[in-house]
Amino acid sequence: MPMLLLKGTYKIVGASPDGDSVRFYPDNPDQWDLLHGRRVRRNRSGGAQLRLDGIDTLETHYRPPRGPELHQPAPFAGQAADELLSWLGFEDVQRNTHGIVTDSSPASRPGYILTRSADVHGRCVALAGRGTDAPGRSGTLLTVTPDHLRETANHHQLAEGLAYPTFYRKLFVDLRKEMTAAVEQARQADKGLWPKDQTHSGAKVEGMSTLTDTAALLPKLFRRLADYLQLNDGDASLEGFPDYLEQRDDRLFILSTGQWTGFDTIVKVTNGNTVRLTHDPEDLVFDEK
Repeated sequence: MPMLLLKGTYKIVGASPDGDSVRFYPDNPDQWDLLHGRRVRRNRSGGAQLRLDGIDTLETHYRPPRGPELHQPAPFAGQAADELLSWLGFEDVQRNTHGIVTDSSPASRPGYILTRSADVHGRCVALAGRGTDAPGRSGTLLTVTPDHLRETANHHQLAEGLAYPTFYRKLFVDLRKEMTAAVEQARQADKGLWPKDQTHSGAKVEGMSTLTDTAALLPKLFRRLADYLQLNDGDASLEGFPDYLEQRDDRLFILSTGQWTGFDTIVKVTNGNTVRLTHDPEDLVFDEK
């Protein structure tokens, strides 16, 4: 999978990194323009927010279209954020009450990213590596292999059981298979969030507090549920949730069946308020919007 390699540094003070997103500053900010398609949004110093490709960690600060900022249950959302920063080499990270980093040791850490594009929000979709020993020259294309992937934060978060696999169409098959193997090993070893995961077994949603305080769910499912409950004006019934999902029209491919379909077809609601996915997350490939 050919991807653009950029060398630079990670900086977190003044930002609110979570388990799958962190700010990256290329040594040469002009190299952002080597990416085709959507432009990466960067600040005046050339820094841009990364979205770690192929993974999704529990939300630490999600804001639905209506209502206040929400989070997914502790401790896993916070653990994923702490693990990412620790893996990158940051220590003594201090945050304020809004989750914004006010201090860290050191102030920055060297690293590199491998990327092909930005998402609809202008975040760079990337594999994130650490240290000064990048596998190539900055500003050049690298054919990324599973060996390269194993050296990234993306793989690490999956291997520690702190991230859900969330695959999109542009991720190449060999990298997806390596990520799936890491997920399966973590699940079999009961690492991280997997002993508490209710995505496939089902969660009884009795209100927004279920989503924020108790139920460990695939973040994409959490976000859709949170949006729906806010729209539903406090009514915890999920009877209309499948219709709501159909209207959202999230398209996906089911690997095990070879079928293109909608997210609504793999979400099942029973007894009015128990919700689950009929397929494991690694069996799904979502279409980018």
